[in-house]
Amino acid sequence: MKIWTDGACSGNPGPGGWGAIIRDNGGTREIKGGEPATTNNRMELLAAISALESLPAGTTADLYTDSEYLKGGITAWIHNWKKNGWRTADKKPVKNKELWQRLEAAASAHKVHWHWLRGHVGHAGNERADALAREGMAPFLRR
Repeated sequence: MKIWTDGACSGNPGPGGWGAIIRDNGGTREIKGGEPATTNNRMELLAAISALESLPAGTTADLYTDSEYLKGGITAWIHNWKKNGWRTADKKPVKNKELWQRLEAAASAHKVHWHWLRGHVGHAGNERADALAREGMAPFLRR
């Protein structure tokens, strides 16, 4: 299973969207969504959460993201945040705590290999996830 995720925001905060592509031997599935007032980081998290929550329990997946915040948070920083009572190294509350907790729960139901890739340089999965995120945001943009 391969997953590409991305989040987008028009203004930060502002209207935002997320998108994910889920590919396995059976084909490709695309999902997207958005919110009227959010941040890019929240959309990055929701893309990964939504993709992982849509999988059958026990799935092995490679998840690709262009968000260092997402990859660093779930693979490294979350351990200290939890140990420190959901506080950062400088003792401030962790932003998006409820989404980090939801992501951790979604990821723990699977075997996820997290991959960071540079965004907007032609990776087909990342480019399509970005397009889906923009589609998810579109209904919330002022016309």
